[in-house]
Amino acid sequence: MKTQDATRDAPSKAPKPAAKPANPQEDFPDLGALFDAHVQREFADHDVKATMKTMIPEPYVYSVPTMTGGFGGRGVRRFYSEHFISQIPKDAKVTPISRTIGKDQVVDELIVSFTHDTQWDFLLPGIPPTRKKIAHEHVWWDQASLLVQVGLLDRANLPVAGVEQARNLLRVAQGHGDHHGEQ
Repeated sequence: MKTQDATRDAPSKAPKPAAKPANPQEDFPDLGALFDAHVQREFADHDVKATMKTMIPEPYVYSVPTMTGGFGGRGVRRFYSEHFISQIPKDAKVTPISRTIGKDQVVDELIVSFTHDTQWDFLLPGIPPTRKKIAHEHVWWDQASLLVQVGLLDRANLPVAGVEQARNLLRVAQGHGDHHGEQ
């Protein structure tokens, strides 16, 4: 154990230099850029291996409305390989609406639009292609509105919107139209 001689190492009366403020860029990665790269690897490159490199070693992906996803490196890799990236429709397009970045998370509001020409278990597990065009709010999405758009749910007696939900969101995000239910 190291000890100190109190007479020889008495504290100085001089003020200590101010601590160097932490540089947020050094402390935290640019999560927005990291997530953009992640989405690029998924939707443009369709590259499971490259997508996995944008994640921590033991990630999880879980879609609450459909209860699909994977846990841990193996589980997420399997989910991406068999049920997500491999099934992304060729015309899938991601349109960003808004983004909030915290110190350890990104919350994106975006619209995913595509033709339902392949079974895509991430959004519609076990549902064969309906060939319908979809414009769908994502991350926290309305599963009933998605089911209306693919023709599996009749909205006549239900409080669901269908494609109008995404169209209105785009109008509001672009500063056009009434955002209080205009259709």
